[in-house]
Amino acid sequence: MSEWWTYALTDFLLFSPRTYYRLFQLYNESVWPLAHVAAFASAIAICLLLWRGTEQATRAILGLLAAIWFWIAWAFHLERYATINWAAVYVAAAFALQALLLLWFAFATRPPVLKIERTSLSRFVLALMVFAIVAQALIGVALGRGWRQAEVFGLAPDPTAIATLGLLCLATRIPWILLPIPLLWCAATGLTLWAMEAPDALVTPIAGALALGVAAWKTVRR
Repeated sequence: MSEWWTYALTDFLLFSPRTYYRLFQLYNESVWPLAHVAAFASAIAICLLLWRGTEQATRAILGLLAAIWFWIAWAFHLERYATINWAAVYVAAAFALQALLLLWFAFATRPPVLKIERTSLSRFVLALMVFAIVAQALIGVALGRGWRQAEVFGLAPDPTAIATLGLLCLATRIPWILLPIPLLWCAATGLTLWAMEAPDALVTPIAGALALGVAAWKTVRR
């Protein structure tokens, strides 16, 4: 038997790039249009609530994020991704755990307020969120994968993880317990796309690393 260090990353890939992107197409088609309308409405609601910058608005944002993470855990990972990747069952459990943690912060504790400050750091985080909500869906289209395979915030895990990290970086006090699962997903999806030799493989890991840097900087400065 070959030693473990002789294996390449591609040896652990359980599906082809075509199968992976086709999965997003079938997913989008099956939940269109109600889920897409709900995801868009959630993004607008989060932006409006963030502008208010109050404790009650923060609770509502965390509640919406919890619902989104529950949805992705079930509708994407468990119902669809698990059909081509057995590990998706465990990822679904991690996403559900993230949803529970978000709910706990929203209703069982006094959450750190999410608000926009007039600082260059806040503007950078907002740019990261705009990237996740708007630009992330356009990357696949720009690379020739088509609109039906677009990864949309609120429905797909990558933009949702990045936007969640961005939102948490706007907190007056960084809730570090809420960061590991989104960060781990950013790393995992980066490895998956790297194994598929996707040109955008580093996009999500870099975005996650930037968010981690912002969180660390804010914590140190406090």
